Amino acid sequence: MSSSPETGRRIDAADVRATLRTAGLRARHALSQNFLADPDVLEAILAEAAAVPGDRVLEIGPGLGLLTGGLLDAGARVTAVELDRGLAAFLRERFDRALEANRLTLIEGDALDQDLLHLVAPPYEVVANLPYHITSPILHALLGDVPRPSRLVLMVQREVADRIAAPPGKMSYLSVFVQYHARVRVALRVPAGAFEPEPAVESAVIVVEPYDVDDRLSPQEEDGLWRLVQAAFRERRKMIHNVLARQLPVDAGRVTAALAAAGIAPDRRPQTLAVGEWLSLREALGPLPEDRRGRRPAASDR
Repeated sequence: MSSSPETGRRIDAADVRATLRTAGLRARHALSQNFLADPDVLEAILAEAAAVPGDRVLEIGPGLGLLTGGLLDAGARVTAVELDRGLAAFLRERFDRALEANRLTLIEGDALDQDLLHLVAPPYEVVANLPYHITSPILHALLGDVPRPSRLVLMVQREVADRIAAPPGKMSYLSVFVQYHARVRVALRVPAGAFEPEPAVESAVIVVEPYDVDDRLSPQEEDGLWRLVQAAFRERRKMIHNVLARQLPVDAGRVTAALAAAGIAPDRRPQTLAVGEWLSLREALGPLPEDRRGRRPAASDR
């Protein structure tokens, strides 16, 4: 059984609706607000987070504070970023004692405008029910530089979760990016009925555990890797030799030689390559000259 922090009452959709009504709030579709209303899912997320006293946790989009309360009950120190002004006011009232005791820090603003990597002193974890439309940029912000979180437990759209954790054959730019930086697993499938109001899609909880940074590429080498991967996924269903010869500022012969050196058949499609193969191909291809076309990856590449 799971209960609402500070009240002891079991959480359900009616409770969420009543809380919103009493506080004069409503779910805002423009902000992808769907509030968790399933106690078993809440318990499962908190179990994956496994917070213990003294842990530092960054929470993005705390909403009505169900996860926040569970983390505080476990003894964690929470830094929460909430965009919605009404919800931020509600959280300040609900968790006034935790705020006064400096166990909770509440930042009112857009998470995409924050320096997320420096809001909480490392080591820290991220536990969040992410608004669907910011999942990819948040992952890029949290994994693309140091100090990375030690662990991330995230509720995301199920389709995005499957893309992030995809095996070779179903890879995308996002799955290559995340799996280069971290181990990923889908911990839990979450039906739409677990939220109030119900979204049009199902969700999933993913656990992302970043690798040690000691054996990572240098920033310059990483830049070359992402230029390569982004170029390939502009035409993900085409043969990789032909795509790279068109999309990179190198001649076809250099692409042919690099693929052969990396042991990658030229007729394979980009989505079939594992992260290790991308790394081998980057090394075989060598530094890339500047692309005079100045192309940037499309949103679909990410």
